Amino acid sequence: MEKTSKSPLKSILTIVISLAFAGFFLWLALRGLDFKVIQQSLAKANYLWVLFAAVFGLLAYWFRAIRWNLMLEPMGHRISNSNSLWSISFGYLMNLTIPRSGEVARATALYGVEKVPVDKSFGTIILERVVDLICMLGFLGLTLLFKYEAILSFYENSGVNINPNKILLVLAVLMGGTILFFAFKRKLANVPFLGKIVNFIDGIFQGLTTIFKLKQKGKFILYTLGIWICYYFAAYLVCFALPETSAFTFADGFFIIVVGTLGMIIPASGGIGAYNLAMKYGFMALFISVGKSADLGGEMGLTYSFISLPLQIVIMLVMGLISIPMLTKARNEVASKKEF
Repeated sequence: MEKTSKSPLKSILTIVISLAFAGFFLWLALRGLDFKVIQQSLAKANYLWVLFAAVFGLLAYWFRAIRWNLMLEPMGHRISNSNSLWSISFGYLMNLTIPRSGEVARATALYGVEKVPVDKSFGTIILERVVDLICMLGFLGLTLLFKYEAILSFYENSGVNINPNKILLVLAVLMGGTILFFAFKRKLANVPFLGKIVNFIDGIFQGLTTIFKLKQKGKFILYTLGIWICYYFAAYLVCFALPETSAFTFADGFFIIVVGTLGMIIPASGGIGAYNLAMKYGFMALFISVGKSADLGGEMGLTYSFISLPLQIVIMLVMGLISIPMLTKARNEVASKKEF
């Protein structure tokens, strides 16, 4: 699978919907806001801390690139760390245009420079998401341990209503579908139309099972920890840029990264709006938990988001735009080798 086709109308519709999500959540975050307070807070911020946060944000890219190489190795693919880095960067850039499109774009970009089958590399990307979810749950556990009152306040203020029965139903359907797939895989593979789909899904499962075949499990764990430690400091260090949040503790940092990740899950372009709203409610919860004004917390949460989110987007844009000529150069080198 070399290319992924997508109708222009569907792409445009997806972008419009994601922009609508972003606009709606941004409106929710900004309604009733005194912009002068935000402007004053942004004007007196110490942006040296933002620069430090950017260093950790970039370092997470490199750790993720090396870890991806470790995941592809059991399938017989040893790729260069640079091609891994630029493929990841290109994927993040695509996520800014069409949410969740970056995973396919990343796998396709890697095929162009390393000829790793898209289905197998896509399977490792899904595996990455599973590992990231486990790490996220780890941060959630630390947050519940140290900031339980803030989590409870965030839950109450955000209006989130999680139905455990629906989650169990989705898991049961996924498990049932997986069992049926493997039970009838050989028969389905012989059907002309379904054969390619079955092989593609099978390739994804091969990518998912690479975690059991890793040759360097210790390095995989270390790089995974490195990625999330970088994410933590990229989020936490921004707090020191604002006088009102400079006294935040390490435990507050756990809470911020959990809330921020929840905000980025919503399919809005670049997390715009959803992330801002999540930070608004999150900081309100933090301020309430220590007996401070919820309104001040909301203002500081939005101020924080207006620093942190643009920082993330700028990194994605810069790395993504650099990745285009770098990937083009690597593809040309591959093509020239074939000619000889």
